[in-house]
Amino acid sequence: MKLLRSLALALALGTCAINAHAGNVLIVLSDSDRLDLKDGMLFKTGFYLNELMQPVKALLEAGHDVTFATPKGTAPSVDKTSIDKMYFGGDEAEFKDSEKQLSELGLLSSGRSPVVSLARIEQIGYDHFDAVYIPGGHAPMQDPLVSPDLGKLLTYFHEKGKTTALACHGPIALLSTMADAKGFVSQFEATGTADATADWIYAGYKLTVFSNREEEMAKGLLNGGEMKFYPQDALTQAGGRFSRAEAPFAAHVIVDRELVTGQNPASAPALAQELLSRLR
Repeated sequence: MKLLRSLALALALGTCAINAHAGNVLIVLSDSDRLDLKDGMLFKTGFYLNELMQPVKALLEAGHDVTFATPKGTAPSVDKTSIDKMYFGGDEAEFKDSEKQLSELGLLSSGRSPVVSLARIEQIGYDHFDAVYIPGGHAPMQDPLVSPDLGKLLTYFHEKGKTTALACHGPIALLSTMADAKGFVSQFEATGTADATADWIYAGYKLTVFSNREEEMAKGLLNGGEMKFYPQDALTQAGGRFSRAEAPFAAHVIVDRELVTGQNPASAPALAQELLSRLR
């Protein structure tokens, strides 16, 4: 596809082509290909295919530009359990098209991935971007949630009222804006509770994330392992006002000021439409 080839070339140069009629959207992924579990176990993971590609496809088709980044600028990984048409509503054609687009973008290639570091994004300038999106998969539970560079970026977006969208496990990355994100996360991992920060910038925001109920139903994916904590609990402890769909795994998107959060993989299409609406 000509559009995707042009996009890949622009991203390889570290930025997107300038288009006065398009928005610039930053997609932030994890450097990690695993999630550390309790008792020294680990789970091979990454981003969820549909949670990344359904919004990316919608953005590209609407004429917007996208830039991909990870905290350190390493090529991200896709969670292999997400490479399944069931996450695309059983639509085989859409599933295969997303696989093809991901391949054309070269995101997973350590040699030609267009991904840049968040330090590079700061050099480009946060003002260059109109929105940021962080998809799920379990990987955001590993490094984005304690990344100082991500915390700085999200704080800037918050202060400027710029659209900040996150899906599934992605909203856990909001913890990175805490003054001591690592301390909060370490305390929560060790004791199941942590001292909320009164000045956390998202305190009082209504939001959603992959729910405890869904975590319990999906824990078989962890091959007998157990997560150190669930994102619903951590975000609620931090001061967020959690909301969930009535039925597990049903689409659910919450909008509060600049923040747009989606609960699970099924929420990615609706979240994409909210992003498009805000970029118009």
